[in-house]
Amino acid sequence: MTVLVIDEKCREMMMYGYNAVQQFPKHEKHVLGAEIRLSMLTVQRLIITAYKRYHKKTTLTDLDIELSILRRRVRLAKDLRYIDVKKYQLWSEKLVEIGKMVGGWIKAANPQKQAVA
Repeated sequence: MTVLVIDEKCREMMMYGYNAVQQFPKHEKHVLGAEIRLSMLTVQRLIITAYKRYHKKTTLTDLDIELSILRRRVRLAKDLRYIDVKKYQLWSEKLVEIGKMVGGWIKAANPQKQAVA
């Protein structure tokens, strides 16, 4: 059930992200915009891969890394003024929400670390 929720949140983030990337200047749609789109697709692919795998640890780590890369690319788009602050805040909130879900998923996949705490 959790995967369905995170997958739905990812889809919502992607829908918002694709619309935001369309607002980029023409010369950046095919550079930074393409990298952001590719990163969003990679996040979605890693969510599905982690759900399907029995040993999830490395895939979840890859997902967490890709999500951090995506956050930095979105921040760069804001810093370069390709998106306004409001769009950045909304997009960033969606990414943070997905990040929290991934963090919970990582904790659930590593029960031995919970016993130490």
